Amino acid sequence: MDEKDRQEKTVRLAEQVMQLARDSILVQLRFLDVALFKLQPVPRAGSNMAATDGASLFYDPVYILRHYREEAGYAARLYLHVLLHCIFYHSFQYDRLERELWDLAADIAVENTILEMRLPFAGLGNDAEVRQALAGLRGEIGALTAERVYRYFRRRPPDQESKEELRGLFWRDSHALWMPSGEKELVITQEMWKKISERVKADLKSFSAGKSSSESMEKNLAEATRDRYDYAKLLQRFTVTGEDVQVNEEEFDYIYYTYGLSRYGNMPLVEPLEYRDAKKVREFVIALDTSASCRGSVLRSFLRRTYSILKGTEQFFQKINVHIIQCDNEIRSDVKITCQEDFDAFLRTETLKGFGSTDFRPVFAYVDGLLERGEFENLKGLIYFTDGYGVYPERMPDYEVIFAFLGEDDRAPAVPPWAIRVVLEEEELEEREQ
Repeated sequence: MDEKDRQEKTVRLAEQVMQLARDSILVQLRFLDVALFKLQPVPRAGSNMAATDGASLFYDPVYILRHYREEAGYAARLYLHVLLHCIFYHSFQYDRLERELWDLAADIAVENTILEMRLPFAGLGNDAEVRQALAGLRGEIGALTAERVYRYFRRRPPDQESKEELRGLFWRDSHALWMPSGEKELVITQEMWKKISERVKADLKSFSAGKSSSESMEKNLAEATRDRYDYAKLLQRFTVTGEDVQVNEEEFDYIYYTYGLSRYGNMPLVEPLEYRDAKKVREFVIALDTSASCRGSVLRSFLRRTYSILKGTEQFFQKINVHIIQCDNEIRSDVKITCQEDFDAFLRTETLKGFGSTDFRPVFAYVDGLLERGEFENLKGLIYFTDGYGVYPERMPDYEVIFAFLGEDDRAPAVPPWAIRVVLEEEELEEREQ
């Protein structure tokens, strides 16, 4: 047999192994059928690894056969590992995170999910050691979603030796193809994978649980499929059209203007338009939940992020009317902000007050009182930063409301249907603050 025939045989054998792995997953985990058929295995000789770009599972045939000969469950384990990365769409925020820590967090999350399902056909020889490591992490972190593990590593970065140990236990595939590239457009986008994940989530509920059930699968799917809002874009809802006292460069022709001055002395042919309409934030309320469960440092980070967005996008009038209200189960303070200097002073000197239980209703009653007294001409909305544990008002107010939460918490009460719910991550607040 010559070299070409040997290579072709190797590819065929590896394809059979991957097909067997795929069939095993499909038989045992029928709720993954749509995802399995979207992720096509593609041989890539010489890579000595496996990787995915969201549409294909690239694998080195020699690499697969070598590991399959050592452990029969390796191909199925690898297939599941890569597939779960896609279902939890770990790759779609790769360029915005610390990649080394995110790699570890994502691998830990999918391996934990696989081991919870207790699948003999995907078992490996070091699973006992992996389970022991996962138990230790679970004791420190709780539910092992990639997002929670990543935040934990951000707060308590592992040293290099620990990183190497974790890679040895949890690494299965290269994440190099996760980085966005301008050279080609991804065949399967985040929105496409979100639809697939929603389907998996729905099918999982109707699937016969038994030994293949996984709490981590449900939690990771919930994290992957939850609605995500761009906080900066949401602030655009609180804009009104008003006059900015400045020359409107877009509607003013300097040629006629300067010609008139040169021809007739002090007589321009066209007067500059002094005003232009611009969308700027004018009137809204920021409510801070200062109950005992909300940390002061996080509240300040939220304020700084809000301030940074407003200032960075030039959405301030020269004079504004923003009320920053602190409240737990009653109103603790109300500071009126009328200019950038007021906001700077608040961030620099204001002391947080409260730290009792939480009741959202006093803020809405207080704002209604401000409206009755004529404090606002055109109140556009209220942003309430909270952990979500409190009593919501029953009546919908006459202005828009955003409830902003730090992190996902399934146990928190549901937000009223008339309010917008946005989840912020602690690292996002830190990045804005930097």
